[in-house]
Amino acid sequence: MRHGIHPDSRPVVFRDRASGHAFLTRSTLDSTRTIEWEDGRTYPLVDVETSSASHPFYTGTSRVVDTAGRVERFERRYGRTADAR
Repeated sequence: MRHGIHPDSRPVVFRDRASGHAFLTRSTLDSTRTIEWEDGRTYPLVDVETSSASHPFYTGTSRVVDTAGRVERFERRYGRTADAR
């Protein structure tokens, strides 16, 4: 890597606002807010709206979309092509 052209990577705490879950990772983001972590050190804090702790796909609360009904409605509206029969 060339020196002086890359942003500094540092430990940062990301906190999910929906679930309150926080995790420590490395990032180039900077924040004026700080938090004292479990190891007793102070790190910059970045609040995020959604993380794997609150996203429906990862928590198993996602809904199944009725795609068959959509396909049938599309076929009724626009008909099927001769190649698809």
